[in-house]
Amino acid sequence: MFKSKQIKVIIFSIFVISVFLAACSTQTQVTGTFAQVPAGRAYAEGKEIFFTHTEASDSGIAEKLSNMMKSPVLYVPALANVPESALANVYVFENGLTGKGPLGFQPDVFNNPPGTDGYSPLRQIILTKWADSVKAVELKSAAEILQAEKDGKLTTTKSGVVVNMPFLVWDGGKR
Repeated sequence: MFKSKQIKVIIFSIFVISVFLAACSTQTQVTGTFAQVPAGRAYAEGKEIFFTHTEASDSGIAEKLSNMMKSPVLYVPALANVPESALANVYVFENGLTGKGPLGFQPDVFNNPPGTDGYSPLRQIILTKWADSVKAVELKSAAEILQAEKDGKLTTTKSGVVVNMPFLVWDGGKR
């Protein structure tokens, strides 16, 4: 038969197992509804970020981004009326290093990531073109782009197109 000490060990073991099973079966309440969102990869302040496109002020850009991301980007012409002071920039490369940017070149570069002055998910597209695409290098910050422009290595042109591009993952944060 069992001795008193053995019974205590068995009872204690049953108690520990019961507490463990109760803790495992406790359901954590999750608030909110989650959905998968296609993400683009780009740079901001030298760091890799991920973002999404939700709306664009130009129908052709909305269609191009919808096809690229295999997810609808809505055409919202009213975005073109947002004052420039409420916009941040996204630099989109028209030539240079081949890559996964929307025009087939290096990834986009964003200024003003979340947590910095001037952050806005609404971005004006700044077309960025190397003077000599053979001498192109990958740029990862707006500061590098502005310096290259000052040095005459590339040009930037405001496209007049606004795209809602909220960040999903960035240095120091995520949604």
